[in-house]
Amino acid sequence: MRAVAADNRRTPRSRMTASERREQLLTVSRGLFAERGFEGTSVEEIAARAAVSKPVVYEHFGGKEGVYAVVVDREVQGLTGALTGALAEGGHPKVMVERTALALLDYIEAHEDGFRILVRDSPVAQATGTFSSLIGDVATQVEHILVAQFKENGLEPRVAPLYAQMLVGMIALTGQYWLDARSPRKAEVAAHLVNLAWNGLKGMEKKPVLTKPRPRE
Repeated sequence: MRAVAADNRRTPRSRMTASERREQLLTVSRGLFAERGFEGTSVEEIAARAAVSKPVVYEHFGGKEGVYAVVVDREVQGLTGALTGALAEGGHPKVMVERTALALLDYIEAHEDGFRILVRDSPVAQATGTFSSLIGDVATQVEHILVAQFKENGLEPRVAPLYAQMLVGMIALTGQYWLDARSPRKAEVAAHLVNLAWNGLKGMEKKPVLTKPRPRE
């Protein structure tokens, strides 16, 4: 009886604050969206995994679309910050390519669920919140670096924006591959990326043309 009385006197578990509940729902939702995608996730599943009722989810976010929008926005900001931070440090262009490649791989390693969400093609993703548009924004920041290098090496600076898209796109697609493969090691992946990118840039022709196909016999 004394044990029962003692249990009854225990302080009840404190309820989450609105801010804590919101963060919990975002964490739960991020995992579900990464695992099943936007279409494969329901408000019912979010509520069940968070051990709350559906109205709680609606109260905080207005529905599944609202939760998704916040999750995507946070991941976009996080990845953009990581990539632009690597570029903002300046230095030798080769070192900047290395830092950018490592920044992406670091982000994938630390935010696997978030990155999986970003690279999914979801119908509710806004034009400014997709992975492709994010990579395009980073490529724009790389343009001025390549323009300077092109001028220094007697290359046509007019095409530097095109090469910026190629360079950043190569790093991004390699990151998507490494997300699942996780081999070779992160530093080795970055080294190979830089090997292709930098050595390719060093050996560029001033006026490249396609090799003419052999005439048919």
